[in-house]
Amino acid sequence: MDPRTVVPSSLSLALSDEVRDALDRRAPVVALESTIIAHGLPRPRNLRVAVELEEIVRAAGAVPATVAVLDGTAHIGLGKDQLERVASDQGLRKLGFRDLAPALATGASGATTVSGTAFLAARAGIRIFATGGLGGVHRDWVSHQDESADLRLLARTRITVVCAGVKSILDVPATLQRLETLGVGVLGFRTATFPGFYLTSSGEPLDWTLREPAEVAAVMHAQDALGGPGAALIVANPVPEAEQLDPALHDRVLVDAHEAARAAGVTGQAITPFLLAYFAEHTGGASLEANLAAVRGNVRLASAIAADWSRHI
Repeated sequence: MDPRTVVPSSLSLALSDEVRDALDRRAPVVALESTIIAHGLPRPRNLRVAVELEEIVRAAGAVPATVAVLDGTAHIGLGKDQLERVASDQGLRKLGFRDLAPALATGASGATTVSGTAFLAARAGIRIFATGGLGGVHRDWVSHQDESADLRLLARTRITVVCAGVKSILDVPATLQRLETLGVGVLGFRTATFPGFYLTSSGEPLDWTLREPAEVAAVMHAQDALGGPGAALIVANPVPEAEQLDPALHDRVLVDAHEAARAAGVTGQAITPFLLAYFAEHTGGASLEANLAAVRGNVRLASAIAADWSRHI
């Protein structure tokens, strides 16, 4: 072994002073992923959005905890310079849960995906996480067996994830079936159908609909009281109908995007960024605006849930 190699004996999380203080006081904290900043938005808008999302959390009386790995250290809550680095460094890797160990051991830097963020946030003691859309089961799964790592990670991580469903480029019915099989609870927030990421509804019915943040917090407490496997809770919060992508445009571009991916031979981890980029280009940026509208709404709702949750812990 190279003598310069550092072998960590345990996972050391670098919590920002603000996040550590909030957790010590049992104040509300909301985890935010960093992949949307580093890989999901054009520069320099990505930094403005990152700051905006943290401001939404603070305006609701909670503390934002944006998660990233920098120089082999997992950070829970970023300072101004760190946030700017995530937004500007084009060499940052994309880190899911499986990538965390090699990143920490080799001193790498990267933005965390849903699975990476959920794991690190839960490990730090944060219970609520806001994101845009989850990964899930890809179309043509029978042929390629392509499934996001998000699902299995959420099946064994006790965290509440507020999202606008799963990305509409995926197989939504198969993803919901997979979540049921894995024992991950799904709640619709003021909706009886599962959201469609860019769209208010995917058309897929949900078993449970809650209407107030306090109700979600009560379900979280009931989870803890029941015990059992440490699975996540998904709160499906639809993008407002007035801010969704035009459904006809969405359906047309979705078909074209998959045809373009097949023609280009794009597979594996490259398929999701390819399809999302295709959507942004061929909707004139409208898909990006719908995505951001969804993320803002999810961050607001997560902050409200965190406030109710923190009152009773």
